[in-house]
Amino acid sequence: MNDIAELKNFVVAHTASQGLPAEHYDPLLARIRHDEGGTPGSWTYEWSAEAERLAAGGRPLEASVHFNMARFPFVDGPARAAALERCTAAFGQWAGDFPAIGRLDVELPEGRIRCWTTGLDPDDPKPLLVMTGGIVSIKEQWAPVLLQLAGLGFAGVVTEMPGVGENTLPYDGDSHRMFSAVLDAVGDRADTARTYLLALSFSGHLALRAALHDDRIRGVVGAGAPLHSFFTDAEWQRTVPRITTDTLAHLARSTPGEVYSLAGAWALDPAELSALDVPVAHVTSLRDEIIPPADARLLRERVRGVRLLAHDDVHGSPSYFAQTRLWTLLSVLRMRGGYGEQRVALTREFARLRYAHHARAARP
Repeated sequence: MNDIAELKNFVVAHTASQGLPAEHYDPLLARIRHDEGGTPGSWTYEWSAEAERLAAGGRPLEASVHFNMARFPFVDGPARAAALERCTAAFGQWAGDFPAIGRLDVELPEGRIRCWTTGLDPDDPKPLLVMTGGIVSIKEQWAPVLLQLAGLGFAGVVTEMPGVGENTLPYDGDSHRMFSAVLDAVGDRADTARTYLLALSFSGHLALRAALHDDRIRGVVGAGAPLHSFFTDAEWQRTVPRITTDTLAHLARSTPGEVYSLAGAWALDPAELSALDVPVAHVTSLRDEIIPPADARLLRERVRGVRLLAHDDVHGSPSYFAQTRLWTLLSVLRMRGGYGEQRVALTREFARLRYAHHARAARP
């Protein structure tokens, strides 16, 4: 059973990323007292009840957001399984109003990668942006960004890590291969020789390894990625929040007591990072309670020409989400080149947000 205090603490970054204001979710969180299945007062029940109200009111995207929170952090029983099913159905209902958004299933011997897509066109193949979240965020959390990609000249795929949401692949030492499998699946409808990965949190680790093996990947943008010490530093692992360890164990089909021994072999070593020959940009949270500072230092020391943005915040930098969103998109555009007008606009908006944030912080 999940620790309710941890759930309430770690869900904040995900509510921020989906535009839920504190005045909306604080009363909802106050009604949650336990995590016992789908009973009143439980995590899944209260989030699902609000989702059902929104769905009944004809607001499927907002309903999907709340069902997503109801299945957070991962499916551990019938209540969360039902919430995930309702989440993807509500998102599909919303996406049905946008012909530019499509579905893609990539079937592999090990399992299925399910995706949302845009701009795939055999007659006009565009550079490809593949976006993924971390170990607790599903593709529906990020897929609305697909509506922006046509104006930036990209085809797009949004998917999720192995074991997360509807991705049935195992999370293991070969998980980076999922990116190549996705590129193979859309190679006749996108210019996959110019692929960029926007891979957040733990998927950033997979993206960097994928870039070492697949030369179609021309750049990697990430935030809060584990690299080496997270997987190898036993002392740090003892401080990792329980919710993270439990989720890793679930995805790796292991146990909380054994998962770090299993994951130790997944670490990127310094030589591998030095061998990266594509542009890399990364957002670091200076008070990250999940990713050790040593991993951010390793990225800075070993990856040639890496562009870094640091926020004085916890994992996911929830107080800086708008800045991170702009900076990561801008970083992808810088790597790809062109679209100067859009880059200038994003740069100006990013500078405005930075100034406003610093001005608020300076107030007495």
